[in-house]
Amino acid sequence: MARPDLAPEKLLAAYSVGIFPMADDKGEVHWLAPDPRAVIELDAVKVPRSLRALRKRGEFQLAVNRAFNEVIAACADRREGTWISDDIKDAYRVLHRLGFAHSVEAWRGEELAGGLYGVVIGGAFFGESMFHRVTDASKLALVYLIERIRRRGFTLLDVQFLTEHLQRFGAVEIPRTQYEHRLRRALSLGCSFVEVTGESDPGEHR
Repeated sequence: MARPDLAPEKLLAAYSVGIFPMADDKGEVHWLAPDPRAVIELDAVKVPRSLRALRKRGEFQLAVNRAFNEVIAACADRREGTWISDDIKDAYRVLHRLGFAHSVEAWRGEELAGGLYGVVIGGAFFGESMFHRVTDASKLALVYLIERIRRRGFTLLDVQFLTEHLQRFGAVEIPRTQYEHRLRRALSLGCSFVEVTGESDPGEHR
């Protein structure tokens, strides 16, 4: 069970105004609202040629929500001093059960090779963390995420902080005021990240 300050309604209210939690190495939770904020511009995504070629080879299978618990655990384990504490994991697993947190995974056979997870509200996807066990697997998961949310009418892919890795995909920093304007617009949209009745996606597990 998530602790009270990480209850679903509090998490969703925080995301709705551009705030998210991170734990320190002692497990204490801090609430952040970076300025500037990093986003991936969905209409200006850059996919390296080598990654496009890897995708075409079909070595990896891409899926959604097939192994959320394993994805968040792998993200937490990828380095020492992770900000994904046990309390954070518990809270996002609750959000997942409620349909607000989702994972995107790259599989190689039965092996979970890499993936990412994040939170969805309206037409906004708030990316939280990613990991890989096989080279480029998490990058393929990110490309699949971008393709999926573009197709479904999302307008905001929030990645919180700018990194060299994310810059390769078109991530940029924008001022807080601009981010808040784009966030409000995205929250007003009725987008669906998972399949709705009548649609079919063999890679999806609700």
